[in-house]
Amino acid sequence: MANSLNIGIAFVVVSIIGIIIIPMPPFLLDILLVINIALGITILVLTLFTHSVLEFLSFPTMLLITTMIRLALNISSTRLILSEGDAGAVIEAFGGFVAGNNFIVGAVIFIIIVLVQMLVVTNGASRVAEVSARFTLDAMPGKQMAIDADLNSGLINEDMAKLRRSNLEKEANFYGAMDGASKFVKGDAIAGIVITLVTLFGGIAIHTLQGGYTIVEAINHFGQLTIGDGLVSQVPSLLISVASGILVTRTSNEKGFGDTISGELFSTPQVLYIVSFLMVLFALVPGFPFIPFILLGVAMGVSGYLVNENQKTSRELEATMASQAATQREVEPVEETASLFQVDRIAVEIGYGLIPLANEDQQSNLTDQIAAIRKQLSYELGILLNPIRIRDNLQLGQHDYVIKIKGNEVAAGTLYPDKFLVVEPGGIEEEISGIEAIEPAFGLDALWVTDKNKEIAELHDYTVVDPLTVLITHVKEVMKTNADELLGRQEVKELLEGIKDNYNVVIEELIPDIMQLGDVQKVLQRLLKEAVPITDLVSILETLADYGNTVKDSETLTEYVRQTLKRTIVKEHMDAEGILHVVTVHPDTEERISATIQKSTQGSIPVLQSQEVNRLFDSINEQTHLMSAQGIPFVILTTPKIRPAMKNLLTFNFPELAVISLNEIPNDVAIESVGMVSMA
Repeated sequence: MANSLNIGIAFVVVSIIGIIIIPMPPFLLDILLVINIALGITILVLTLFTHSVLEFLSFPTMLLITTMIRLALNISSTRLILSEGDAGAVIEAFGGFVAGNNFIVGAVIFIIIVLVQMLVVTNGASRVAEVSARFTLDAMPGKQMAIDADLNSGLINEDMAKLRRSNLEKEANFYGAMDGASKFVKGDAIAGIVITLVTLFGGIAIHTLQGGYTIVEAINHFGQLTIGDGLVSQVPSLLISVASGILVTRTSNEKGFGDTISGELFSTPQVLYIVSFLMVLFALVPGFPFIPFILLGVAMGVSGYLVNENQKTSRELEATMASQAATQREVEPVEETASLFQVDRIAVEIGYGLIPLANEDQQSNLTDQIAAIRKQLSYELGILLNPIRIRDNLQLGQHDYVIKIKGNEVAAGTLYPDKFLVVEPGGIEEEISGIEAIEPAFGLDALWVTDKNKEIAELHDYTVVDPLTVLITHVKEVMKTNADELLGRQEVKELLEGIKDNYNVVIEELIPDIMQLGDVQKVLQRLLKEAVPITDLVSILETLADYGNTVKDSETLTEYVRQTLKRTIVKEHMDAEGILHVVTVHPDTEERISATIQKSTQGSIPVLQSQEVNRLFDSINEQTHLMSAQGIPFVILTTPKIRPAMKNLLTFNFPELAVISLNEIPNDVAIESVGMVSMA
């Protein structure tokens, strides 16, 4: 079927040349002219129902083909007029209907149509396409970053990311093609004028000199035919020019053009009231026609009242439904046997202004997105995360939210559902009006901007994030940071049961003869606390089984496990070329830390003097700023003996700084020393 359609289209395109060369009988020309008019109307109406340019990517090519069809028919009709003094019923009807008995009137109308098409519609559409193509290309890096950010945060999968990248490329190609295709329409209008003049003067000259017409008769006859011929070709051209203007000026929208206009133009009752008042005022001005103005004024006033009442009803219904849904909703149902007074392992509480974000009727809502990040984190970290409860909290501000772990608030933020968060890691340099804010997940400077300023921000390569994504990203980062608190004995048991069918030997050997379930939990928690995924659970259990008989200290066991997982640990910190950049610790500092290590319930920690700690922290700060300025990722490299104590010392001031030992680096990994820290 598709192959036959392609063959048919190819035949039509090739036939255009045939229309130019082969003389056409008047009745066949009439049919083709009617088809041309119908095609123009079809394209115009189709653009009104198009939601995005991506739904009509063939339009630039269609523009070229329809232009060639019009020119071919124009040439064919000119041949008939010059040779036979007749061009069929359609052209004669157009000329007679528009011009009547005075072809000069028709000529004026024809010239006006051509000027409107060339100077207004086509010129404007060409300029919009040119600017849109440039802006789309300039904004592509920022949009690509936004797609990558959504993919990395788990809001979309790889297939959706590929689709968005493909649509972005298609949109840029469309506007680029439209920029060139618009020139065809302008050239078509110029060619139409030339052909019309040639037809008029050529017909008068030929049929006057060859006999059969006087000069006056020739002027009247060929003037009417020429005007009809010009109108028949220019009317479809004008329709398609208007269609191209509508298409390039449309923004992506889930609604058609009619729904968009009605929803935006007549959605504000205050505007309708003002227009109604002005129309009534004009009706009362002496000399102005009373009836048209008063009728329109009354109609606008009634429309404003109906729109206002409809909006009130809609707001009340939405508020009622959202409130009922939010108070009863949770991401996943709580087990009926769970005690109601027990706190949730993790929960998100939102102010009443954020309740619409949890509306399940929306395509993208808080409930679905949180379920998605739970699944993604389970794959990334290797743990089974508890269900996340979402509830409204009237004690919070309208746009505020809090994230709680075990009933305690660990993070909070503010969202504006009707705005977008503009983030630029280097600071906002372009003057964009908005509400200053801090991106909650990563602490970057940001602005809350309106939809209008969102497009400006995208053009300047800022990362633009919608409110739901801001909240989801914050929840994800909080869960990653506190993953060790979310891993309880029950979750560990479920993890072990998940691999028991395939690896029951190591589990039966380890538990309970060598270690208890709680001991295994402590090791896994220590790994997660330092952002080490436990996806290779079998290797972890085998290492614990190897050393668990002789070593009972969970910190030491964790160090053995880290050495087993060294490839997993190191790969997160290598650069794109596979090089691990390290900042070493001065030997004197290592010796001082080693000499002062003391054991506690929280693990090993060096007991240093305050001035020694300050000097060490200042040295680390200096290296951090230096490496950040050069864009070099790095880790602190120590001896295995002091690694746990060093990490515990840096946990509060440098929580994201990785500390690894020499035993945790595979032999085939290239190491580059980029600095040294000390207490000197």
